[in-house]
Amino acid sequence: MISGKKIYYVPGLISALLIPVLFWYFGNQKLNEPINNIMDFGLPAKYNPDIPLKEHDKTFEQVRNWKYQKITVQPNSAKNNSQFYVSKIKELQKRNEKETGIEFILDDNNTYGDFASLLNDMAISKQETYGLDLDKTGHLFATVNYQDPNAKEIEYDGLLYNDTIYNEYKPTFFDNTQFFIKQLPKETFYLFFGFLIFLNISMFSIKERFSN
Repeated sequence: MISGKKIYYVPGLISALLIPVLFWYFGNQKLNEPINNIMDFGLPAKYNPDIPLKEHDKTFEQVRNWKYQKITVQPNSAKNNSQFYVSKIKELQKRNEKETGIEFILDDNNTYGDFASLLNDMAISKQETYGLDLDKTGHLFATVNYQDPNAKEIEYDGLLYNDTIYNEYKPTFFDNTQFFIKQLPKETFYLFFGFLIFLNISMFSIKERFSN
């Protein structure tokens, strides 16, 4: 009669209990890390009164005296009024009147969230021209991108005129894998190598038990 012999797989039990705890701990640490939000916003050139105004083609002074519809942005309310702001911007685009725009009035009581929400409204409404007046008011201006309804589009018969030719690069499996690995947090590698160490210990322990 063959009697059963119990094999106590201690390293395997340690791995089964310890690795989930490590995953939970390091994963929780990663989730609790603060997320850095970055806002990319191009600022116009600073106005120099010694230079003639007609030469300031990249400053706000060229459009300061346009006809602007004034909208006061109450503190901490821009996100709630986002649909209203988007509708006003689209009305500006639809009217397509020369030298017009919208002036979003901001002050020291407005928050970073208000400013970010307004920039998001510009993106939603596909408003191409807007700027922040840092020299005097600190307000955000959306200016009309006037389109002449009587303008005629010039057509070219040449094959390469107004065309853009480029070679499209398609990433390979190796490129995608390398990119994925680079996005992993460093804690992932600690867990992976820890798992390999436990696996080697476990395999060595099994080999020793069966050889005896």
